Amino acid sequence: MEFSRHGSRQVLAAFDGGEITSDAGILLLRESDRQLSLSKRMASCFEDHRTPNRIKHSLSDLLAQRTTAMALGYEDLNDHDTLRHDPALRLLSSSERDTLAASSTLCRLEHSREAANPRYNAFVPKLHKLQSLLVDVFLDHHDTPPERIILDIDATDIQAHGHQEGSFFHGYYEHRCFLPLYVFYGPHLLLAQLRPSDIDAARGARNVIKRIVSHIRERWPKVQILLRGDSGFVRENLMRWCERHNVDFIFGLARNNYLLTKAQKVRSRAAVEATKTNKPVEMFGHFSHQPKTKSWSKPRHVVCKVLHKIGVDQRVRFLVTSLDWNSDWVIPHTKDRKPEERDLLPRVLYQTIYCPRGDMENRIKDCQLDLFGKRASAHCYRANQLRLLLAGFAYVLMTHIKLKALQQTELSQAAPNTIRVKLFKIGARVVNSVRRIKVSMPDAYPYQSIFFTAWKHLASP
Repeated sequence: MEFSRHGSRQVLAAFDGGEITSDAGILLLRESDRQLSLSKRMASCFEDHRTPNRIKHSLSDLLAQRTTAMALGYEDLNDHDTLRHDPALRLLSSSERDTLAASSTLCRLEHSREAANPRYNAFVPKLHKLQSLLVDVFLDHHDTPPERIILDIDATDIQAHGHQEGSFFHGYYEHRCFLPLYVFYGPHLLLAQLRPSDIDAARGARNVIKRIVSHIRERWPKVQILLRGDSGFVRENLMRWCERHNVDFIFGLARNNYLLTKAQKVRSRAAVEATKTNKPVEMFGHFSHQPKTKSWSKPRHVVCKVLHKIGVDQRVRFLVTSLDWNSDWVIPHTKDRKPEERDLLPRVLYQTIYCPRGDMENRIKDCQLDLFGKRASAHCYRANQLRLLLAGFAYVLMTHIKLKALQQTELSQAAPNTIRVKLFKIGARVVNSVRRIKVSMPDAYPYQSIFFTAWKHLASP
């Protein structure tokens, strides 16, 4: 093919470049998967009813293919009809086959049912085991147990594409959706559970936290745990369970007139101070509180934050918590400050301990937007739950690369999509010979130093 000339030279093109890939960065994902043994451990959470002597692609290969493709930006199963021939992606296979699995095979994997005819449903995922594997990967990341950990819990929405099983119209989100529940520790994903949307946001939260805390304390019996969430999780059964099992908590608390009345002193002080200085004033207070309805079994510690600006309605926020002056979570933040500060304790509880939970919103966006956890287009509820988990394991791969290989680089705080574009989307020629497979990347690749750093941390010795 001939194109317009470039100066005095002809510009020619032809499809004769040999085996070329646009995803040479998959080498890093492949090493990350092998360090974690992730696809093999995921495969152990399935039952494989296929006839052994007729298996072309092992279950671990299928899972590695699907999760790695998500990390590379390929959300659709149809993409695999082309990707299966990609010379770089073929390196995911444990055998030396010429092609990977087609979309039809991966579709059967995702649409498996727990109680089904093995003739037509060869793969049976054990979803509770896959959820537990997320916690195991988190525990394995630490060589020594941390002294304290904070578990962030939150619910969000996944918009439905039709009338799928378990999807309902939700008044808050104003569309038909699912209501998945997430639990994180910092960047580590511990739970991605799909739920129908016709339930309370906190439904099942106690059982989930009970299972995760028990799992963690089997390995780390002395670790101190703090549960952090918004006002949707202020439920008596959850708070009572935390108090009985030595788990601290701090939750947002919905505002009402009774709480506003109890916070009148600090609200008045903020108004007077703002009038004197003619500047915005932020003040904190705390008090013991039990709802008039007696929905709580006992009074609990409530923190209030008041922001007063002249000419603007006063903004008041509340928290309910099990923490106090003697808590190990509070002492490190108050020991070097003046104890006579009137609002020292509530200020620390609100600003230092509660507010950082906002970072969890970014982690949920990483899972749902960059790694396609929001793609719940299957009709079967279990298929959509499995897709959510597969997206979660793609997030685990990306997080492992970020924490293990990119901490001293400019991508240490990058979102998955940024890492994908800068580190994985590399054009390269793949040259196969009898003794080796060489992936030749371009000389002009601008992030060579970061790629070398990642390789040093991830490549097998």
